[in-house]
Amino acid sequence: MMLVVLFVVLNSTVSRDVDARSQSERPPGAVPKAFSTYIDRAGISSDGSAAEADLDGAGHSLSGHALADAGWAPGGDVVLLGTPFRLPAYGRDRPDHALADGQPVLLEDTRVRSVGFLVTGSRFGGGGEDVLGTGTVVYADGTEQEYTLSVPHWTEGPAGDAALTLPYANSSRAMDPGPTGPVHLYARSVPVDPVREIDHVVLPEVAERSARMHVFSVGGRSAGQDWTGTWARATSGYMEVGPWEDQTLRLAVRSTTGGHRVRIRLDNTFADRPVRVGAASLALRGEGATTRGSALPLAFGGSDETVIPAGGQVFSDPVELLLPPHTDVLVSLHLPDRVTAAPVHFASVDTNFTSAPGTGDHTRDSGGEPFTGRVDQWPFLAGVEVLDGPGAVVTLGDSITDGTRSTPDAHARWPDVLSTRLAEQPGLPQLGVLNMGVAGNHVVTDGYPGAGVSTYANGVAMTHRAQRDVFTREGVGTLIVFAGINDLRWGTDPRDVIVGLESLAEAAAEHDVRVFVATLGPCGGEARCTAEVDQARQLVNSYLRGQADDPTNAFTGVWDFDAVLRDPQDPARLRPDYDSGDHLHPGDLGLRALAESVDLHQLVGG
Repeated sequence: MMLVVLFVVLNSTVSRDVDARSQSERPPGAVPKAFSTYIDRAGISSDGSAAEADLDGAGHSLSGHALADAGWAPGGDVVLLGTPFRLPAYGRDRPDHALADGQPVLLEDTRVRSVGFLVTGSRFGGGGEDVLGTGTVVYADGTEQEYTLSVPHWTEGPAGDAALTLPYANSSRAMDPGPTGPVHLYARSVPVDPVREIDHVVLPEVAERSARMHVFSVGGRSAGQDWTGTWARATSGYMEVGPWEDQTLRLAVRSTTGGHRVRIRLDNTFADRPVRVGAASLALRGEGATTRGSALPLAFGGSDETVIPAGGQVFSDPVELLLPPHTDVLVSLHLPDRVTAAPVHFASVDTNFTSAPGTGDHTRDSGGEPFTGRVDQWPFLAGVEVLDGPGAVVTLGDSITDGTRSTPDAHARWPDVLSTRLAEQPGLPQLGVLNMGVAGNHVVTDGYPGAGVSTYANGVAMTHRAQRDVFTREGVGTLIVFAGINDLRWGTDPRDVIVGLESLAEAAAEHDVRVFVATLGPCGGEARCTAEVDQARQLVNSYLRGQADDPTNAFTGVWDFDAVLRDPQDPARLRPDYDSGDHLHPGDLGLRALAESVDLHQLVGG
C-alpha cells in the first residue's frame, strides 16, 4: 500500500533586508489581497473521483478522504510548529492551492515572529530536487526583507520532517497508479522582525520553468504575547501505548523558570489520526500522583475538550497559577477514546501515572488513589510555558543530554543542574532551560523514520527537528548543541557531522538565536566506540576547537566538554568516577561536571 506523508518543517530560510521601496513602485495591478483569493488550482481529490484534481501535472493528487480522517477538515484550522494555518476548503470542483508566482498577500495578523507557508514542490519531466523561490516581506514602513524558500519535492523530499502520514494518494490514470512511495506536504517559515508591522508578503517566484511551488496556506506566528518555555521535551517517536481508553494520564514535569500565567502545549507529531482530549488540568505536585492544592481545569479556546489533528498541536488557554522555578507540576489528560499509539518522548522519563481503563475523567482529583498505573513515556505533552518570562535556553542533544543512566526522578541531567546553577547565581536571569535531548539521536541521520508506529524511538535527525524543537519554541534566545557521537558510532563521515553542526548554527543565526557547541566526549570501551570512531571524534573536536579562535565562525562559543569528561590517564575513555558503567554515558557526577563547566555569564550574554 502506498503511503502519503504530509510534512511540516518550519525549516530555515535565507532572508535579508533590502533597501526601502515606496508602495507606489508596486507593479500595476499588484494590490495585496488575502491568500484565499489566489487559490485557483486543485491538488486534492475525492476518492473515486481523482479526475477532479491534478497536483503534479500527471494526474496524481492528495486524497481528501484521508486528509479528513487525519483531522484536516476542509476549511479547518491546524497549528503547525506554533503557526496557525487555515486549510483550504477542498472538495469537488473546489480549488485548494495556488502556484507561487510573486503574488502579494495580506496577513490576518500584521505583527508576527515568522511567516509560514504550507507548501510542496513538483517538477515536470522528472527529477526530485528541491524547488527554490525568492520572495519579499514588505513592512508597513516601506522597508523590505528578501527571503528564499527551499521546498522539497512532493515525492522525493525527506521523510524525517513528517507531520502527517496518509495511507494513499489518488490517481486519475488507471495505467499509472501514481507515486510508489510517500508524498509530502511541507511548511516553511521566514523569521521576521516582530516589532515592525507587516504590510504584505510577496510569494516566491520560481526561476526554473520545470519547477512548481504549490502553496496551500499562508500564516503567521503571532508576536502578540511573550511566552517562555519553562519545561519541554522533544517527541522522539510514535509508539504503541496502552491501549488507553476512558482513562486519565497524570504526567510529572518540573519548571525551570517561573511565572503566574501558565499554559501547556500538546503535540500530535508523527500521528496519522487525530486524538481527542476530553479534559485537562494543571496542578502543583504533592507526593507521587497527589496534587498540592486544587487541580486547575484547562480550557482550549474556551472549551473543556480539544481535538489535536494528526501532525498538529494545540495550546491551552492560560490559567493563573503562581509557579516558581524548580517546582514539580502535574499535568493531567483525560483520553475518552481508544488510543493504541501516541507521539512520545521515550528514554529518560520521570515517573508518570495513569488511572485504569474505563475509570473516566480524574483530571480534577487531588488525591493519587485513582492513579494505579505507571507510564514510561511523556505522551502528547510537549511543553509548559509562562507568560512574560525572561527567555529560554534549549539544550539540543542525544541520550547524554536526555539523561540516560542518570538517577530517575532526581533531576540530575546536566540541563537540570545548569538550571539550578542559574537560580543560585545572584544577578543573572532565571532562564528557562528546555531539554531537547533524544536518546539515540543523530545530527544528520533519521533514526525514527518520521512516519508509522516504531519500537525504536530515537527521533528524526536534529537537522530535521530543529525547527520544531528549537526555533518555534517560545522565548528561545540561546541554543546549546552537544551531539554527534551517535552519528560517528554508526558510521557517518565526520565531515557530514561538521556540516550538520554548521547548518544548525546557520539556522540559529537566521532566527537571531545565539548558539554554543560542545566538543564530543570520549566513549572508549563501549562496543561501537572503536579506534576509528575515536579518530573521527578527534577530527570533529579539532574542527570545533578551531572555531573557538575564529571570530568569523557561526558559533557564539565552543565549550570543551571532552576535556571535562575524559580520563587524564586514558583520554579516549571517560573518567572512572564519571562513567555510569557503560563507558558512553556519564553518571550523575559526570553530568554535574558538564553543567558546572559552563560559564553562566557567557551563557546569558553578560
